Amino acid sequence: MYFVRIHDTNSEDDKKHLNALSIAALIMVAYLMILIISDNIFTMASWVRIVTFLFLLLLLIATPLGIAFKAQMDDTKRLSLTFSSERSNSSLVYDPKPPILAAYHELPPGDTCKENDHDSTSDGDLQKDMTLQQAICTINFWLLFIAMICGLGTGMAAIDNISQVGGSLGYTTIEINSLVALLCIWNFLGRFISGYVSDIFMRSRGLARPLFIAITQAALSVGNIVIASGFPKNLYVGTILVGACYGSQWPLLTTIISEIFGVTHLGSYILSVRVFGYIYDKAATSSVCHLF
Repeated sequence: MYFVRIHDTNSEDDKKHLNALSIAALIMVAYLMILIISDNIFTMASWVRIVTFLFLLLLLIATPLGIAFKAQMDDTKRLSLTFSSERSNSSLVYDPKPPILAAYHELPPGDTCKENDHDSTSDGDLQKDMTLQQAICTINFWLLFIAMICGLGTGMAAIDNISQVGGSLGYTTIEINSLVALLCIWNFLGRFISGYVSDIFMRSRGLARPLFIAITQAALSVGNIVIASGFPKNLYVGTILVGACYGSQWPLLTTIISEIFGVTHLGSYILSVRVFGYIYDKAATSSVCHLF
């Protein structure tokens, strides 16, 4: 995407800080899960709940900020050390002689052909970035489209109607609220874990990401069957499967789309000049005072 600025980073430090942020997110999810479940088991005074909730929540929210500040300080310290070492080396070592140019060696015709082949290969790789019109004409686009309808559509239908289903099955209001809250947590865990798991299996065993799409959609079908079965406490099991599998499809689909159709035009269609240009023209005309 041409409107995204890419910075050179240190992969080891990035991985360390990313793992720290991931651990902080998992701790926050575990805390919210314990809080939701404890509301159904224990009865605490309102002031105890408010104080405990606010103190721990503020502490958990401050943890990612502390990690970000530490990462920024580490980057600043590393850059300052690099700059100081470069200055010391440039001041101590001085060579007044002009640099000696290397002799020019003419490449044989075979090497020139290899270089041209390399350039043509690079151009072929760049042509993999498809526009929307080009992607629509491929079978992969429509296969992903049908997969999104079957997976995300059924998952969204179950999530949107979970409170009505719980009311028809005789669940109390507190239980329904807890189910909705836990469903959001399973959704987050599915989004969080699916990326890690798919990368691990793809790098170690060469398993493609569409295989995980098929697995999550099969588990999502089982979750819908469990919700429709109506046996006692079925929603507690069904929401785990539906929420986790529904959330896991989003990172998998976006990664698959970027790998098949390229990343140049990924997400840039709604941000194209047709949208912002139209809004800018409306705002710039003297006859229009506001946009809405």
